[in-house]
Amino acid sequence: MNAAGFPILSLVTFLPLAGALVIMLVRGEDEVVARNARWTALWASLITLALSLLLWTGFDQTTAEFQFVEQAAWLPEFGVGYHMGVDGISVLFILLSTILTPLCILASWESVTTRVREYMVAFLVLESMMIGMFAALDFVLFYIFFEAVLIPMFLIIGIWGGGRRVYAALKFFLYTLAGSLLMLLAILAVWYEAGTTDIPTLMQTAFSPRMQFWLFLAFFASFAVKVPMWPVHTWLPDAHVEAPTAGSVILAGVLLKMGAYGFLRFSLPLLPQASADFAPLIFALSIIAVIYTSLVALAQEDMKKLIAYSSIAHMGIVTLGIFTFTAQGLSGALFTMLSHGVVSGALFLCVGVLYDRVHSREIARYGGVAKIMPAYALVFMVFTMASVALPGLAGFPGELLVIVGAFKVNPWVALGACMGMILGAAYALYLYRRVIFGKIVREDLKALLDLSPREYATFAPLILLTIWMGVYPSSFLNFFEATVAALVARHEAALGAARLAGM
Repeated sequence: MNAAGFPILSLVTFLPLAGALVIMLVRGEDEVVARNARWTALWASLITLALSLLLWTGFDQTTAEFQFVEQAAWLPEFGVGYHMGVDGISVLFILLSTILTPLCILASWESVTTRVREYMVAFLVLESMMIGMFAALDFVLFYIFFEAVLIPMFLIIGIWGGGRRVYAALKFFLYTLAGSLLMLLAILAVWYEAGTTDIPTLMQTAFSPRMQFWLFLAFFASFAVKVPMWPVHTWLPDAHVEAPTAGSVILAGVLLKMGAYGFLRFSLPLLPQASADFAPLIFALSIIAVIYTSLVALAQEDMKKLIAYSSIAHMGIVTLGIFTFTAQGLSGALFTMLSHGVVSGALFLCVGVLYDRVHSREIARYGGVAKIMPAYALVFMVFTMASVALPGLAGFPGELLVIVGAFKVNPWVALGACMGMILGAAYALYLYRRVIFGKIVREDLKALLDLSPREYATFAPLILLTIWMGVYPSSFLNFFEATVAALVARHEAALGAARLAGM
């Protein structure tokens, strides 16, 4: 339990599961069950959001220590315990998860009409698993949440997805599970070496260079697939294209951050020497991802696939920033993760608005939408400009900091990051011009209705966040400043000690 004696972190984590249980107990006619499931899921997610705001407002930004810590005996004979807590990194990702979930439920209000109860249960279970993963301070607990996230997302894609949903769901599941099995072996090796799976304790443990090498490779196999990094990225476009709109929002907004979060939580603090040794490889893979997937995005005719490839490029910027081991690079990577979660999620919602009306994602199917849906065109423009890192919007501060951090390490690496911003503008503006401007390509588009009150309510908080993060980035950067400073100091101290030992 935390210092105040109230287990707020456990409450935030497991409240959505309670909502899912209530939905499963609902009985009646199909229409009544569907209506009650929607409202129960919405209220459960909103209450969870309110509690996560208490975490955010009560968080002490001046310390790098874990806060709201809860501990209980679980498997003491094996050194495994129930240990939860948040620092400046994880508290914001919990907040991101709790913000996007009710918006996804709103976005699915009318578009999901079959097996509504099961759909809402899957989303609430997914929310619990995401929050638990970011709050876990025990390796075994983390692994359980990390893997459990796959199950509801697999069902969301496989049941409510598009025509190739089963193929996309299986590909998503098998890719991510294969990488995670190597992480399980690494956790077992860590437990065998240190006798515990407690993460704060392990952060104070010095592993040999040889063991760091193999542990890093095992963790890398899991986290690289989750990011996803090139060349293990091919599952993502299929998953995005076939997933329902809300599934794509969570996939891009939160689940892609799990791999980068793993690098920050485990690879850098536990394996500093191996992280430094593998940094050139990470830089190379990140720059390839940024340039290659941006060029692939330019060639797409499917809106969701274009945004999916853009997500891979943006996450390439994130991994590049993480492995600069500089305060600017790490802060920029974290800020980019948050801004990408908001902006990419909003872009998928924008595509979903058109798809709900026309049932097509082909770019050639649209044109002149601004003349028919001016409010929608304005909303789409805000998120497109944020995606291209326009100053004053969410995408700019993080990418600028990553470039500054990369320049301190190697100017050529910084140039690779800059290419991402240039190519990002090319594919984003290409998409916006083709869909929003020009002639109305089909007569049936003239009958489209502009945004509904529900859609306004879905987009409003995302627009607010996009502008807030662009105009006042320090309100977010301050949250992880102390944690980043401690991470950089610990990394430099470990490398210094390794150099002295080598001498």
